[in-house]
Amino acid sequence: MFARLKARGFEILTLHHAEAILRHDMPEAVVELEQVLLGIEIKAEELVHGGGGEGELTQRLRKTLTEIYGWRKHSFEIKKIVDGQERESISHEVDHVKRFKTGTFALEIEWNNKDPFFDRDLENFKRLHAEGVISIGSIITRGESLQSSLRDIIAQFARKHGISKKEDLGKYYAPTARQIELIERSVKAKGSFEVGWAHAFVSDKFGEATTHWRKLAERVRRGVGNPCPLLLIGIPRDVVSI
Repeated sequence: MFARLKARGFEILTLHHAEAILRHDMPEAVVELEQVLLGIEIKAEELVHGGGGEGELTQRLRKTLTEIYGWRKHSFEIKKIVDGQERESISHEVDHVKRFKTGTFALEIEWNNKDPFFDRDLENFKRLHAEGVISIGSIITRGESLQSSLRDIIAQFARKHGISKKEDLGKYYAPTARQIELIERSVKAKGSFEVGWAHAFVSDKFGEATTHWRKLAERVRRGVGNPCPLLLIGIPRDVVSI
């Protein structure tokens, strides 16, 4: 399952019988997700332009999932009624939901948020699964190979495009006074503008406290989201072109 994604370097982790559910009950979901993810391409320039928040890649993924395959945003509302009176009402919004004949699939894309968003997503999946309204929950995030290569990618981008001083950054983004201070310190420590800027930029925009594979794996190892069946997908380094 997901053989083509694995061959391209995507990290795939299935938990709590998710593989059996996908293989036997939702093979269409596997086909659709593989088709969408095999089409991923990211230019290094997008990483610079979209260092924080919802970048261009996330927007393209969302558009493809929603408009072509029908994985739409949905708000699940769960109400507790006692003797005809509503005592509690809780809503859980999921960015991409698709109902198949044999169950409901919930999917979140966490390209570059703060890592507590993983806790929110996994706990949402757990509650929705306990209520019987989803069969499987899934998260797509930056894979380990991509996360560990970001500094090299940005440094290569700087060399290719002749970014050798902070004034050259204006073509791509406007660093704040705080960011300029970080860059200057890093350049001094690394002895090269390209390498120093890459280290400062990645630490500031794609640092350890953001959503990436290692942070997600740590949580599921601790049992966050258990026992909801989970499909976790990490986007690899090879989708990025300099």
